[in-house]
Amino acid sequence: MQWILAATEQPPEWFIEAVKQYAPPAGGLYAAQLLWQRGIKDETQLTAFVNYKSYQPVSPIEFGQEMDWAVKRLQQAREVKEKIAIWGDFDADGITATSVLWDGLGQFFRQNTQLIYYIPNRLTESHGLNHQGIDKLAKQGFTLIVTCDTGSTNISEINYANQLGIDVIVTDHHTLPSERPPVTAIINPRYFPNEHPLFHLSGVAVAYKLVEALYETLPDIPEHPLTDLLDLVAVGLIADLVQLKGDCRYLAQVGIQQLQADFKQPPGARRRPGIGRLLELCQKSGDRPTDISFGLGPRINAVSRIQGDASFCVELLTSRDAKRCNELAEVTELANTRRKSLQKDVQAQVAQKLTQLDLSTTSVIVLADAQWPVGVLGLVAGQIAQETGRPTILLSTENSPPDSETPSKLTLARGSARSINSVDLYQLVKDQAHLLHRFGGHPFAAGLSLLTENISLFTAAINQRLRQSLGGANLTPTVQADLVVTVADLGKDLFLELKLLEPCGMGNPAPKLLIQNCWFENSWHSNQKDWQGKKVQYIKAEFDIRDDSSKSPFPGIWWGHYKDELPPGRCDCIAELDYNSFKKRYEIRLIAVRPSVDSQLSNQNSPQILDWRNIPKQGTQNSAMIIENCPTSWDDLRAWFRKSLYNQQLAIAWSKPHHQPPSQIWLTLVGIAKYLSRTNQPVTRIQLLEKLGIGDQTLHLGFKALKYLGFTVQRQDRCLQINWNADNASQNPADAAVNQFLAAVREEQFQREYFAEVPLETIIAICATRSPLKQTAVP
Repeated sequence: MQWILAATEQPPEWFIEAVKQYAPPAGGLYAAQLLWQRGIKDETQLTAFVNYKSYQPVSPIEFGQEMDWAVKRLQQAREVKEKIAIWGDFDADGITATSVLWDGLGQFFRQNTQLIYYIPNRLTESHGLNHQGIDKLAKQGFTLIVTCDTGSTNISEINYANQLGIDVIVTDHHTLPSERPPVTAIINPRYFPNEHPLFHLSGVAVAYKLVEALYETLPDIPEHPLTDLLDLVAVGLIADLVQLKGDCRYLAQVGIQQLQADFKQPPGARRRPGIGRLLELCQKSGDRPTDISFGLGPRINAVSRIQGDASFCVELLTSRDAKRCNELAEVTELANTRRKSLQKDVQAQVAQKLTQLDLSTTSVIVLADAQWPVGVLGLVAGQIAQETGRPTILLSTENSPPDSETPSKLTLARGSARSINSVDLYQLVKDQAHLLHRFGGHPFAAGLSLLTENISLFTAAINQRLRQSLGGANLTPTVQADLVVTVADLGKDLFLELKLLEPCGMGNPAPKLLIQNCWFENSWHSNQKDWQGKKVQYIKAEFDIRDDSSKSPFPGIWWGHYKDELPPGRCDCIAELDYNSFKKRYEIRLIAVRPSVDSQLSNQNSPQILDWRNIPKQGTQNSAMIIENCPTSWDDLRAWFRKSLYNQQLAIAWSKPHHQPPSQIWLTLVGIAKYLSRTNQPVTRIQLLEKLGIGDQTLHLGFKALKYLGFTVQRQDRCLQINWNADNASQNPADAAVNQFLAAVREEQFQREYFAEVPLETIIAICATRSPLKQTAVP
């Protein structure tokens, strides 16, 4: 694993002073460095980032006509007393989204008579709408389905619902289909550009926006304030690991405040006794995003992973009956205990199978086993992906029951996939759709099913596809440290200073601290215990950490590891600073450790590669070699890297591409060819490449396709002459040639989009695989 130290550019003094207004009396410098490093570089940004009260959230009206259609359809349903079904999902985002609609729409429709909810069973159904569930709703007289955290790509199921007289409103945040689905309305932030403050909303936040719009349209009807839903929104947002930017950050900040305030109430006075009891069981207080990501989220997710049916979790989150909530919370806690044990067992089995793989020739890990429980495969796949630096797909072949679309003699393998770095896993899996039964997800995670007989073909094809994308380079797992600190720095002041960055998550990760030349004392390990005091097959190691900066040790914990895994002697480690509300102490949570003698870090303070993507052009005072054209392969980038290696820095300065559809590029090429043949004007290859926005090899395929339409392309001096003769046209092979051109255009566009987003550390790691890139140890 490669360790990387993030650039620590010194922020200007005025910015440090501005940050100190929010930091503990003796602090501010560390937080200022992190904020500056993460793009917060003026006081307006700083104020909005740190103080949610100064942020102006975006109105649900931003969703435009789709939101208007959704609200009008709900108004119509209310006027004629139609029966409405909320169709949710079984993960934490889907459960909280269902709960938001249950409480929110419940202000306008009678619960359990006019309004019900339906949560698919994780083990027998799958994500999204299905025919069986739609049939049940139709027989019960439901005429409107409102989805949450699902539905965008369920085209056939939506058509089926329409045939049965059921309208569908989709609220979702997952990848969009190529065409708008046949719904009454679709509210999905993926229609916005990715810079939009609503783009990263999770399913629960999109559901909240629909309720918000309904509250604004019919303000005199609700009995409970809209803000009562915000604690649910925070739980779903943080548990789903979306980027906490824009409205996502604001909603999480406000929701955590509400979560904490409710938990401080006596148990009998809590508005959400179920959440309060869950927090007690996981020994959290609700004031930290980690209380959700390590506490509430895993427990809600565990129910469907172990039991399949997670419907009761909506009651757990929304009921005011404290006794009933206590019972449901304890069932949830026991499911999480079982989940931990299963996860550890599967992880050990996967580790054994990994020893039989040659990771040097494996780009995507695909493993299958008949004994693996489907519910925990996503969790284990995420762990393996992080440890190996490779996208990981784990499948269970345990006689999955065929559905109406699968011949009874065949069996399905079902599983989960998790990605790393900026590999778009959804696209990677989608490229193999012809081998799959079903799939869905987003760039970092996906679920899929396929015939067991297709697993070997799928494994070979998806590995080949990623190798083509990465130019054959091996992916290197990395861990990045944000700050260098000593043991003497650890404690309350640093914790409160770093807390300014919360809530942390995707796009704003929890600060990781590098502690050098340290050692461990008083280490021990034990099985974790559940709320009943029973041991769980899940190990944690505890220790004291020391270095030369202080005579006092500092406590720490390492989840999932034995004490014997701590190296003896002097070490370097990367950790997060945490507060243990159960033990009432500050402690570190160990992320990675290794002996000091082996700790070579890539220091980005003076990087060989500068990242100038998507920013204004830099001044001419820097002598870096600048690449403004986005590459389409790692080999192109390595060639530039080798040129710059011994003389100057390399600056990657291309912008995010704005592509035309491949079919439009083909029509443009044909139009240019017709014009040039009619006017007898010459054209240069460079002019065509710039006009079409494609590469040289793709243009060559375009010329081959034009040939079948009767065009000839001849070189004259440095120009090209294009002529047309109808007698030369040969229509039969034309479709194949055009499809070959379109495929090449799509491939180029995929590559450019990848290189526009791939992290700098990945570029450095992959360029270095064939080049003697020097790595400087951190002083």
